[in-house]
Amino acid sequence: MAQPMLPAITSGDTGLSHYLEEIRRFPMLEPQEEYMLAKRYHEHDDPDAAQRLVTSHLRLVAKIAMGYRGYGLPIGEVISEGNVGLMQAVKRFDPDRGFRLATYAMWWIKAAIQEYILRSWSLVKMGTTANQKRLFFNLRKVKGQIQALDEGDLRPEHVAEIAERLGVTEEDVISMNRRLSGDSSLNSPIRQEADSGEWQDWLVDDSQTQEQTLADTEELDNRRQLLKDAMGVLNDRERRIFEARRLSEDPITLETLSEEFGVSRERVRQIEVRAFEKVQKAVQKASRDMERPRAEA
Repeated sequence: MAQPMLPAITSGDTGLSHYLEEIRRFPMLEPQEEYMLAKRYHEHDDPDAAQRLVTSHLRLVAKIAMGYRGYGLPIGEVISEGNVGLMQAVKRFDPDRGFRLATYAMWWIKAAIQEYILRSWSLVKMGTTANQKRLFFNLRKVKGQIQALDEGDLRPEHVAEIAERLGVTEEDVISMNRRLSGDSSLNSPIRQEADSGEWQDWLVDDSQTQEQTLADTEELDNRRQLLKDAMGVLNDRERRIFEARRLSEDPITLETLSEEFGVSRERVRQIEVRAFEKVQKAVQKASRDMERPRAEA
């Protein structure tokens, strides 16, 4: 995708506060608007659609990035890496799968930030084993869960509990806690002036209410069940091709499937289109059947 035009993040607290103020000016998207923009981008490679999808989620990136302020890295660079993850998410996002872009993008943003942090920390600071990496990214969260929030060294009982939860040695816990000391709080002031406000004042909580989350989850479950039932109209070959081409995170190429079934790529494409049309009709029929009792009630 073409590189979206994003507000610049300059160094220092003043530059960061200016950036946070700038991204608050980008409007949030309604679900239907987000869906149409995503379709426009993926079907027509529309750069304006991609721009709006990215800029409307910059506050999400900033909010996630603030959770990584305790790793001794410039927060502006952390946000920039998160923005890269957001752009990757927009590029791969499929609106027809039934969930919002923010839900999908969250994992790409976190992955990009964590990869940046891992690259930036030397092997002297952090070990390379999977357990040590898990400790690196989860220590603060577990400390909060067990109310081990005091500054300085942890209490022996807290060290033991964290070590057991994360599957590491107590020595690893003590060492990592000392390396990650000095975590910044979202309640700390942006500048030294008394009325400068706190970091969290610049972030809008875009998370849904419990009611909205429950409704979305139920809707997503219903869609998944409709799709699962609808796929019953496919034969084994159609189902394999449909899943490989339409439901896989990394779709299999026509060439690979043509070799698997011993047919031409064009034939695979035709089967894919036919399978999609059959599933689409089955889903539409099931949806109408579900709506009919409601209308009669």
